[in-house]
Amino acid sequence: MRYGLIAGNGRFPILALESARKMGYEITVIAIQEEASREVEALAERCHWISLGQLSKLIDICKKEGIGEVMMCGQVKHAKIFSSIVPDWRLVKLLAALPSKNTDGLIGGVRKILEDEGIYLRDSTLLLKPMLADAGAMTRRKPDKDENVDIEYGRRVANALSGFDVGQSVAICERTCVAVEAMEGTDAMLRRAASLVNGRRLTLVKAARRREHLLFDVPVVGLATIPVMRETGTTALAVEAGRTLMLDKEEMLAAANAAGIAVVGHE
Repeated sequence: MRYGLIAGNGRFPILALESARKMGYEITVIAIQEEASREVEALAERCHWISLGQLSKLIDICKKEGIGEVMMCGQVKHAKIFSSIVPDWRLVKLLAALPSKNTDGLIGGVRKILEDEGIYLRDSTLLLKPMLADAGAMTRRKPDKDENVDIEYGRRVANALSGFDVGQSVAICERTCVAVEAMEGTDAMLRRAASLVNGRRLTLVKAARRREHLLFDVPVVGLATIPVMRETGTTALAVEAGRTLMLDKEEMLAAANAAGIAVVGHE
């Protein structure tokens, strides 16, 4: 069985390919032109570039390469569905049949089409299990009493929203939901929240979708998250243990320790 990796943006696909090389897996990359870094070419056994709307070309590549299983690694900005995408006939047919163009609907539809062609999605974190968040405090500093109250409140809000396509993060200040992540992403959401709280500290809570699998849309935090938290006065981060990918995990936690930020994983 040959593995394929559909590469979006960010460090996720790079780290997955580096891990695959160490583990001896031969990976064929199908890179999204509008998203993926050119770095993936040097790490892949073979690399094909496709545009975001070329579903038929994706299937043709998998069949030509003998790929029966693929992983989706890296972000594809949802906003590009409304700006950059030029769908081929297969994707046009899929989009017309969807009741809504949210992530579950879109990727679920793509998943069904791939399976009909004998191509199956695998767990996106298959190659990066050690980078999943641990349970409990992962930094030297644990959340204080007020931060824990905000985390528990934020988890209730984030879990209630997890069935809707409105992002995976919420910003909490003194038991109030100040901002909900939408298409702008977590960093922009935190900056928006900071502009509303007049210097009071924020807590960032990130929740996974309420589904059993990790085939796509896996929550991700990374080293770049910490400077934005410092900038916005966000002093604590809560994620879901075993379901949130922490890119450059050791470096991220070291940066959080240096900044006095508390990072905790919840079951």
